[in-house]
Amino acid sequence: MAKGSSTVFVIDDDASVREAVTDLLESVGMKATVFASTEEFLSRVQGEVPSCLVLDIRLPGMNGLEFQEELRRRRMEIPIVFITAHGDVRMTSRAFRGGAVEFLTKPFQKDELLAAIGEAVERDAARREQSEALSELSSRFSTLTARERQVMALVTAGLTNKQAAAKLGVQEITIKVHRARVMEKMQADSLPELVRLAEKLKN
Repeated sequence: MAKGSSTVFVIDDDASVREAVTDLLESVGMKATVFASTEEFLSRVQGEVPSCLVLDIRLPGMNGLEFQEELRRRRMEIPIVFITAHGDVRMTSRAFRGGAVEFLTKPFQKDELLAAIGEAVERDAARREQSEALSELSSRFSTLTARERQVMALVTAGLTNKQAAAKLGVQEITIKVHRARVMEKMQADSLPELVRLAEKLKN
């Protein structure tokens, strides 16, 4: 489980639960930031949200499941661990369909909650790493000229240099020059690697 730099947000209208979860997290070196409602969370946390969220189902105003959908609408990507004293199969199914990491029924074991939070933090770290890698790849792609992008599209689609030249109405040597520049700018060591990078850009 990531510690120190990880923040676990806790939303529960029960002060005793907020305090207990905070104490538990601090005992293993993790930082907790608590809120009594989803509205309070939204008023204080903006933009990119780190780590994970421990979220009660039954809350004043917007409930936990509605809040999960609201976060998705706002494109605030954060792994959620649901906790509730009144769970049922329908709630559990809806939570997991929405991407929840875990759904725990109160009273839960400390180890259960810590394990779920650990998985959520790791999932968030992996998402962030993937997002940063894609951003860096997009930056490389932005350095390509319009012609280089055309050449990249053709060669990664399986066309030979000769076929790409015929398609664009240029000499084969011109394609070779553009292809070499594409490989250099995209930092691809081989054509299969360039194809893999092109697929990532499509996703």
